[in-house]
Amino acid sequence: MLPEQIELQRLEAEQVELQEQVVSAELALHTAKAQVAQFQRRYYQTVGHLYARLDNLDAKIARLLTEQTPNDPELETRARAAERQAKHSAEEAGVVGAQPEQPPEITPSLKQAYRQAVKLMHPDLATTEAERVRRTELMALVNIAYERGDQATIEKLIQQFGEDPEAIVGKDIASRIVKAIRRIAQLRRRLLELQREMEAFEAGELFRLKRVTEEAEAQGDDPLGDLSAKLARDILAREAKLDELRHRERT
Repeated sequence: MLPEQIELQRLEAEQVELQEQVVSAELALHTAKAQVAQFQRRYYQTVGHLYARLDNLDAKIARLLTEQTPNDPELETRARAAERQAKHSAEEAGVVGAQPEQPPEITPSLKQAYRQAVKLMHPDLATTEAERVRRTELMALVNIAYERGDQATIEKLIQQFGEDPEAIVGKDIASRIVKAIRRIAQLRRRLLELQREMEAFEAGELFRLKRVTEEAEAQGDDPLGDLSAKLARDILAREAKLDELRHRERT
């Protein structure tokens, strides 16, 4: 075998390995996003709406205290901060509450369909800008379908895409070597981007909360249930305080 043929084999093997790594990284990132979306809804249903209610009561109490002591700038500052927090909590609760029902489970067959789509359509397999744009648009649709658990749509997109139009054909070893080198560079860049995106995602507050919650649940604890009970007690205490302030205002 000629040296250039040996080099081509080595490069193509490296390309296949990198492509598998990119597919796995894409799958891991979008699976994590889908699972966090599931947790976010469960969190809202268990405790998020209670936080919104508690913040609303705190804002009402702070504003009532300000009205009863109008010349206290510190109370006014606290009231405005409490009202901002209540507004933020209400908006957040509204966004989550308006989401569709619990996202479907990410099944092994859905993951397999996603892997197949990424291998076939990934933009880093393109060698022209027009093809990259086309693949990017298709992968955006695949990602949306994956996070919705819509396997049928992914399979339909795969069918519509057909065979990879960029498949290497011909006998020009030098051209194939150059093409492999360029694809390897593209795949390495994308792999690094995915690694950085996953690191940033895992550093997010919601992802960390999900991980801590699930670790506690694995030990038999019920952190969300415990927090829900505490918030319910806090709400009763705030309601009692608000009633007391209103009664004091009337008298």
